[in-house]
Amino acid sequence: MTQHGTLGVAVVGTGRMGADHVRRIDRVIAGARVVAVADVDAGRAAAVTAAVDGCTVHTDPAAAMAAPGVDAVVVASPGPAHEAALLTALEYGLPVLCEKPLTPDAAAALRVVRAEERLGRRLVQVGFMRRYDAEYLGLKALLDEGGLGRPLMLHHRHRNAASPPGFTDAMLVEDSVVHEVDVTRWLLGQEVAAVTVLRPRASGNAPEGLADPQFVVLETDGGALADVEVYLNCRFGYQVQAEAVCESGTARIGDAHGMLLTTAGRWGGRVAAGFEERFEDAYDRQVRAWVDATRRGEVTGPSCWDGYAAAAVCEAGVRAQAGGGRVEVALAERPALYA
Repeated sequence: MTQHGTLGVAVVGTGRMGADHVRRIDRVIAGARVVAVADVDAGRAAAVTAAVDGCTVHTDPAAAMAAPGVDAVVVASPGPAHEAALLTALEYGLPVLCEKPLTPDAAAALRVVRAEERLGRRLVQVGFMRRYDAEYLGLKALLDEGGLGRPLMLHHRHRNAASPPGFTDAMLVEDSVVHEVDVTRWLLGQEVAAVTVLRPRASGNAPEGLADPQFVVLETDGGALADVEVYLNCRFGYQVQAEAVCESGTARIGDAHGMLLTTAGRWGGRVAAGFEERFEDAYDRQVRAWVDATRRGEVTGPSCWDGYAAAAVCEAGVRAQAGGGRVEVALAERPALYA
């Protein structure tokens, strides 16, 4: 630990998410400070950290991790670079908060799982931030209490105002539906066993070449069903909703956030413009929990296994998307480390 027990953090990747984490650690979260950053674009990294006292800038993630005062790492580089950064952090024995995905493919994710398993202790937390959202936490607590009986179905809706340039059908599953994959596993405490992807006719709002919206059905090994309506070019804003249908009742989140107005013969509120606004508090909670746990010498939150399982489900989803029909999910045996 650096002076007064403050956690010294290296941030790998200073793009959109990495820059936001630098800001969050520097200005929002107590108990940590950014002491090093790494990015292939040294100019961008320097600009992001210009106001951060004592922060060193590197182009090599390993150099940033080896910098003086580094106690832990945030990995926020593009997904294909995650495996190398994670394996380096594990080699150095550094706790890690890794933005999703753990890795873009299940084989690479399993290699990270095996590397951590060989250490015999967890060091990695995966950034599935919805697990830290107040509404999702409330739904999880309600389901765990059991008062509504067993969950039978989950209905998810994931809507964006517009998809980023170059967004593909596969990215629709790997970058968007992956969140619903994780919260389904988390809310139900079950693995996803099979995936089916259905497509209505494409919206006129969708860019050419993107089949949007899509409808994804997840079957769990506990006999529950979850469906995901993913619509990335709805135009009206960013909206995430979930409803659990249980034996003795239902519970729904995401209908309204903030003030609901009734005036002049109409009622309504506003829809968040993007994921940063909708989940800002969840990101803050996630990083705060990671910092606090790391300072205690603990690792909590979503694990490498969660990242691997999500990657495996998404791979099945992409095969289903490409005409595979119902595709079963193949998972390795779960190591005792993640029991």
